[in-house]
Amino acid sequence: MKAWSWDRYGPPDVLGLRDVDEPRIARDEVLVRVRAASVNPYDWRHVRADPKLVRLSIGLRRPRPGLVPGADLAGVVERVGDEVTGLRPGDEVFGEVRLGSFAEAVAVPHDRLALKPADLTFEQAASVSMAAHTALQGLRDVGGLAAGQRVLVNGASGGIGTFAVQLAKALQAEVTGVCSTRNLELVRSLGADDAVDYTREDFTERKGRYDLLLDIVGDRPLARLRRPLTSHGTLVIVGGIASPRGGFLGPAAQMLRGALASPFVSQRIGAVRWKPNSADLRFLAELMEKGQVTPVIDRTWPFAELPEALRYVERGHARGKVAITF
Repeated sequence: MKAWSWDRYGPPDVLGLRDVDEPRIARDEVLVRVRAASVNPYDWRHVRADPKLVRLSIGLRRPRPGLVPGADLAGVVERVGDEVTGLRPGDEVFGEVRLGSFAEAVAVPHDRLALKPADLTFEQAASVSMAAHTALQGLRDVGGLAAGQRVLVNGASGGIGTFAVQLAKALQAEVTGVCSTRNLELVRSLGADDAVDYTREDFTERKGRYDLLLDIVGDRPLARLRRPLTSHGTLVIVGGIASPRGGFLGPAAQMLRGALASPFVSQRIGAVRWKPNSADLRFLAELMEKGQVTPVIDRTWPFAELPEALRYVERGHARGKVAITF
């Protein structure tokens, strides 16, 4: 089969499309024939080893031989392991792997998959898992979002943000999204009650308005991010698409600063460490079947042009997600 791999860290050009053996599946895994994938900042960060912290898990000097990047996927089940129940060959599924989805087939733990909603294309379904998991777990699990609360989403027009706006509305919150001028109408169309143009207004000057702030961008210090929150509000740090490059911790630095500051302030500061799981995927599938959540896809590239898709996402201006078709 064909798969993208890399033998040194660097820009997307270090990737090569190679012939590799089809993966073997463990007893609790499923072999999925990939029909679509999507690109996340997570992917180019692994290709570049930026932050350097990434090297601890995939190789200190160079990526371990045989690694394939990519996390999100949608496709068709070809084989199932002996311990897998609830899935069978022929099922259309979507979900996530730690690495490996930028290939024609991938072995996926069964508890990271769910059945694809029939009305979703493979490209839409492949755009869900990492971004929607992060948004859902940030709002619900870390943020403790309750109906009627006021939520501010900084970075509302990106992959995570477009899901966060819709999920917060589905959880019956009042939602404000922060984005650029060109994305105001998109954010409002997703259900936001208000949209802030960051080129014209500094949202951190809206003192004491919000119960929860989901910060996806990571371009402001903690002291300023706390200003828009009520005295007992919650700041949820996602990672930071705008965090400085080239360091050891990268987006994790802001998470660490939040953890150190949280015990000393009246507001709560937490960070998202997303945990892919089939229960959340099924919950997301139900919301999509009801029309409460719809994946937003900016652009689609063919599998053979994956490096160009990575370059586009790396620039940080994608509206929603970028999908890969096979």
